[in-house]
Amino acid sequence: MADHLTFALGAEGFRSYKYVPYGPLHEVMPYLMRRAQENCDALSGASVERVMMLCEVRRRVLGF
Repeated sequence: MADHLTFALGAEGFRSYKYVPYGPLHEVMPYLMRRAQENCDALSGASVERVMMLCEVRRRVLGF
């Protein structure tokens, strides 16, 4: 999530990490549910991030 932040940090030479939980579903589901509740407002910016992603794809594929 928040790829626009990751891209901006990378462009400035900073390292960024994304945490990807793995393991049996019964062990990771409580964590994923808690994160979903904590980030319930993340979908409010989804349309903005979608536009930014499409612009980035266009820039990489078409060069503008």
